[in-house]
Amino acid sequence: MNNRRQVLQFLSLILLSVLLLSCETVGYYGQAARGQLAIIFSRQDIQGLLEADEIDSELRTKLLEVLAIREFAEQQLKLPVGEHFSTFVDVEREHVVWNVFAAPEFSIDPVSWCYPIAGCVTYRGYFNESKAERYAQSLADDGYDVYTGGVDAYSTLGWFEDSLLSTVIERQSYQLAGLIFHELAHQVVYVPGETAFNESFATAVEREGIRRWLQASGAAEVIAMLGENSGRQQEFVELVSRYQDRFSALYDEDIPEQQMRDRKTELQAALRNDYQELKATWQGYAGYDAWFARSLNNAQLSTVSAYNDYVPFFQDLLSESGNNIEIFYQRVADIAELSDEEREALLNESN
Repeated sequence: MNNRRQVLQFLSLILLSVLLLSCETVGYYGQAARGQLAIIFSRQDIQGLLEADEIDSELRTKLLEVLAIREFAEQQLKLPVGEHFSTFVDVEREHVVWNVFAAPEFSIDPVSWCYPIAGCVTYRGYFNESKAERYAQSLADDGYDVYTGGVDAYSTLGWFEDSLLSTVIERQSYQLAGLIFHELAHQVVYVPGETAFNESFATAVEREGIRRWLQASGAAEVIAMLGENSGRQQEFVELVSRYQDRFSALYDEDIPEQQMRDRKTELQAALRNDYQELKATWQGYAGYDAWFARSLNNAQLSTVSAYNDYVPFFQDLLSESGNNIEIFYQRVADIAELSDEEREALLNESN
């Protein structure tokens, strides 16, 4: 019955979109509808799975962890758990969605796409990898820098009850916890069209949630390891941010296109070299090698800031709230109510 209600909600949203959008966009929403409906109809109740005799022992362990994470999220982080992550879906593929990012050849400002509910965001998601690649190629043919990346989970922003997906089930306990905290945070505060604000807030909740989760379980060694990884991530973000400024300065220059193209290639090589120097200080850690093996074009560079730009701001805000998570949420909600100009001024004041 609950599935039926959610299907009707989704079909109503799709119908509204069809009435408002072009034929090309209708096709895009069609694949989105089919992908989401496939997830809804493939749900399996976690409690029911746990009561089944034939369930794999490793899956049983993970599902029990998820139930514990849900309880922690609700009681300790005051997140709106409801029925979210109470069902499991085997999507039978490596990723659930593939996101396409794009930016002009000579600009670090990403292209945005606008959707009902979510507002305007800097990516376009596909439930089918080949369709994502075809769309990315069409953008590349039009002269854009493009970047495509697989996504293992996403939030429906409360429109549906989100499920635990097979794409994340093999993650370690603290990683599963972080993912659930992150996706649930989007339901606490979400400003349509403000990707950097929304993702930075959710990332801050994710990090604080993982810290509290691990403290509660007494995992001191994991906490220390994550502290090191967090420091490396910050160094990675700062490195890319410095180069974003350098690319932006290049694109502001009044020089011939081919010369700008050559200097862009030189900057990409310099970024790779600087990464190798930074990596040499990380005692063998190579977590960003795959990322640096890609093109490092404008679209790829734009993906870094969306999840990290304002994380320090939100971490400071939590500290100023006396680490009281409910006070923190209310202060974030108040900021979300500001005008775009006021909110941007406040966030950038801290950077």
